[in-house]
Amino acid sequence: MHVTRAGEYGIFGVLHLARQPQGRVVMIEEISNATSVPQSYLAKIFQSLTKSGIVQSHRGATGGFTLAKAPRDILVLDIIESVEGPVTFQSCLADAPECIISQSLPADCTVRNLLAQAQKKFIEVLANTTIEDLKQNRLTAAGLRAET
Repeated sequence: MHVTRAGEYGIFGVLHLARQPQGRVVMIEEISNATSVPQSYLAKIFQSLTKSGIVQSHRGATGGFTLAKAPRDILVLDIIESVEGPVTFQSCLADAPECIISQSLPADCTVRNLLAQAQKKFIEVLANTTIEDLKQNRLTAAGLRAET
């Protein structure tokens, strides 16, 4: 599994909003220009982010988007799952598992166990990283929160 462009663009878009003065309404065109993401694609992503309560949409001539909550309360995992759905490395780890070779493997599949551990660590990093962490550049090369 890898984070798709949509998930990545969602993070970039929310991070752009987090860097604005609190309450400033930002038009999708500005976010698109700042992040180099096509405006129509970004608009679809922001529909998902609005629906999940990460950003707030403002209508009208001066409309656009603001964060719906503080950057410290927005998890990177929430952004990715808002745009892409639940994070799953392999189909056998999904809510409705599918395994094409399950008939030939023992009940306790070691490959599934390995992937489950890797998925858990991946989700753990995303769930422990906030937009505030990204905004303040509080991550190390290993993706772990640096001490401030």
